[in-house]
Amino acid sequence: MRKLVVQQWVTVDNIAAEEDGGLTFVSGEPFSEKTNPAFKANLMGFIDSVDTMVLGATTYAQTKDYWPYAEEQGEYGQKLNNLTKIVASSKLDEAPWGDFPAATVTRDPVATVRALKGQSGKDIWLWGSLTLMHSLLDAGVVDEVRMLVCPVSRGTGTRVFVDGHDLLLVEATAFDNGVALLRYEITK
Repeated sequence: MRKLVVQQWVTVDNIAAEEDGGLTFVSGEPFSEKTNPAFKANLMGFIDSVDTMVLGATTYAQTKDYWPYAEEQGEYGQKLNNLTKIVASSKLDEAPWGDFPAATVTRDPVATVRALKGQSGKDIWLWGSLTLMHSLLDAGVVDEVRMLVCPVSRGTGTRVFVDGHDLLLVEATAFDNGVALLRYEITK
């Protein structure tokens, strides 16, 4: 059965978005020539493990004008752009993605994720979309959370976890760029 995997860039104090929604703390991008090879291999391995990406409407709006045209992102960008995309929105009727196939819009992301998990294929990636992530966690459809912990703190902002969840550590990897990958299975 496919899994829904959340991946979030976070600070050491559990902030996944600054008060203004920004991500100035993100470090260690996977597509730079200076990128630590082990870090890049890990992120490329993750993107190869998924075939579908779910986004909330805000994340979609913030990324739709950049990623489809981001040729400088190389292989990572090509793979990201070729994923099947689902946008959760109560207002959008369509979700174009440059010259790539448009995203499918869903009004019921929980039912959509449940249906996707029952189909054959690779895992499903929830990209950013903290509000959507929280509702999917509450609905019990998130299987794993991957946190890319950046070596900074912010004190305030939107946290990855706002409610209690039981987690099982499945991976903890430190990279030379200061980022640590923490992978947790959500225990039911």
